[in-house]
Amino acid sequence: MKYTKKKEPTQRQLRISETIRHALSWVFKRDIVYDPEIVGRSLTVTEVRLSSDLKNAKVFVLPLGGEGSDSLVLALNRAAPFLLHKISSQLRLKSLPKLTFVLDSSFDQARHIDELLSKIESPSTINDRER
Repeated sequence: MKYTKKKEPTQRQLRISETIRHALSWVFKRDIVYDPEIVGRSLTVTEVRLSSDLKNAKVFVLPLGGEGSDSLVLALNRAAPFLLHKISSQLRLKSLPKLTFVLDSSFDQARHIDELLSKIESPSTINDRER
């Protein structure tokens, strides 16, 4: 079985990803989307990952408070064509990437790792107990 190393994103992918992230944040800040699941909800676009062919963009979002996140992601995926139309003027690309919204779980994973690390005793406390 041949293992391939995952390629790092190119400068163009990174630049377009950041442009998409900023444009989506602008749209969400102004409540331009009129879906009842999205209106009035505060959410953060944490990251946008673009495929190597620039055809697909995975948008990681995190709702404030974390409540109703599954229904929010479904509503965002329903509104993806509308959102893409709203940000298209800022992208300046020949073909626009398909937006797919995903719930960002990196903060939950970081909190879990922090909890695990806090349970580990440091070597100095173990040495103090042995004395």
